Amino acid sequence: MCHVIVTCRSMLWTLLSIVVAFAELIAFMSADWLIGKAKTRGGGGTDPEERGGLSEPHHPTLGIYARCIRNPGVQHVPRETLCGPYAENFGEIASGFWQATAIFLAAGIFILCVVALVSVFTMCVQSIMKKSIFNVCGLLQGIAGLFLILGLILYPAGWGCQKAVAYCGHYASAYKPGDCSLGWAFYTAIGGMVLTFICAIFSAQAEIATSSDKVQEEIEEGKNLICLL
Repeated sequence: MCHVIVTCRSMLWTLLSIVVAFAELIAFMSADWLIGKAKTRGGGGTDPEERGGLSEPHHPTLGIYARCIRNPGVQHVPRETLCGPYAENFGEIASGFWQATAIFLAAGIFILCVVALVSVFTMCVQSIMKKSIFNVCGLLQGIAGLFLILGLILYPAGWGCQKAVAYCGHYASAYKPGDCSLGWAFYTAIGGMVLTFICAIFSAQAEIATSSDKVQEEIEEGKNLICLL
């Protein structure tokens, strides 16, 4: 018989697991990892995609595989920010380090999404093959966190690639962003990585909460829905 067990700690762990997965996924897909030099009319941007000049400053952004630029505008066509992938396939990602980053982040995010999906069902299923599902998910989150660390360590090593130099100036090199600044996506990815390890640790508390003596007493009393603080 399925017993639905809801506790504050298990629900908090579930919500954090879902938030972490979405945060990392959104950061990975975003183009706001690097914020480039301002492009103005007559500024002579070094990136061919940015030439043509603008009437007002605009900061192009560059992600792992995507970018955002400003359309210079022509007659009857307003200027607008255009965002999309600059790489049509994996091999066109600007740097080998960024390709490795994409692999590690994708692996970590995949694991986090699986855990987020499974966490929704932990209210009804608390064990699998006689092992606590919370402990298994916590282990997977720890592994995902390691993948995220590797990806985020390798990412700055790609700042010396030709694409990054075009956006960030000739002083850009590995672990030196040059004239660029770091965008919200990079910080979100780091924050998500930290929360991933917090979730991995907190999963043990969720397991304790759902297997406490109070829960066992409620089960022995024949209750199918158990809600505890």
